[in-house]
Amino acid sequence: MQPIKIDLNDYVRTGEGANGASYNHKSDPNIMLKLYFRNFEAAEQELVLARKVYEMGIPTPEPGDLVTDGKQVGIRFRRLMDKKSFSRACGDNPERTDAYAREFAQMCIKLHNTHVDTSRFENVKDRLYAMLEANPDFTPVQKQKIHDYIAAAPDADTAIHGDLQFGNGIFVPSGEKYFIDLGDFCYGFPLFDLGMVYLCCCLNNEEWTMEVNHMSNATARRFWDAFAEAYFHSPDCPLIGYDPSSIVHSPSSVKEPLFGPGADLEQVEQVVKIYAGLKTLIVERDTHCPMPQFRAMLEGTVY
Repeated sequence: MQPIKIDLNDYVRTGEGANGASYNHKSDPNIMLKLYFRNFEAAEQELVLARKVYEMGIPTPEPGDLVTDGKQVGIRFRRLMDKKSFSRACGDNPERTDAYAREFAQMCIKLHNTHVDTSRFENVKDRLYAMLEANPDFTPVQKQKIHDYIAAAPDADTAIHGDLQFGNGIFVPSGEKYFIDLGDFCYGFPLFDLGMVYLCCCLNNEEWTMEVNHMSNATARRFWDAFAEAYFHSPDCPLIGYDPSSIVHSPSSVKEPLFGPGADLEQVEQVVKIYAGLKTLIVERDTHCPMPQFRAMLEGTVY
């Protein structure tokens, strides 16, 4: 896929995330641009996945073409006017955090109940195995135990965002909601996705949460509490029906139901923490350094 050459002077920078910066076209209000900080392959992969996801009908901005300014590679999308992420919305209106969290939870429930054509997407386990193999900062023993834990988790053919966080859910004034940043989209067991929600809400230091998620840690924790209640207590929770013995190490100690109406949210959090630890793989892939505060979720459980 050959990128189209653009003049970055035709765009105005509007924001920045962990993997790239966003721009709006100065004269065409229908065009926004995401330029990657990472390599060409990452941008191309996101475009391919974004097109597949868009064709499935999962709500996401319409993807356009691959472009380059001669230094970086990116993707043009159809711009959504006056969009706002759930993280930015909570930062701007912390009194509405509970409502935003419930809305995001409903988006995630619908996503995780969506079955995909597995011939068109990668299995989340295979993606994690590849990241684990490429990570130089786990010992061979740790790698084997992490691999075994991933392998023992349930299999599913349902949609996985891959980098599910409240900054990657957006909405517009008319009420429509969309997922963005689909470079890690795949399929599999939903807890592999939900670990990232917990990580972003509960495991970062205050400075990082304010800089990246535009809110205090207290607001982020409030978001998680409201999200967890809306997601895990829902009668439509995608996790209902899975065998607890494939999810937790000591199924005999599980209070039933594990998920769904009446579930113990403190118990749920202990399960989600492990999957948050597994999301260390994607974080360390992007930051290129160990993250002890996230790895701590794996100590004493996975290894």
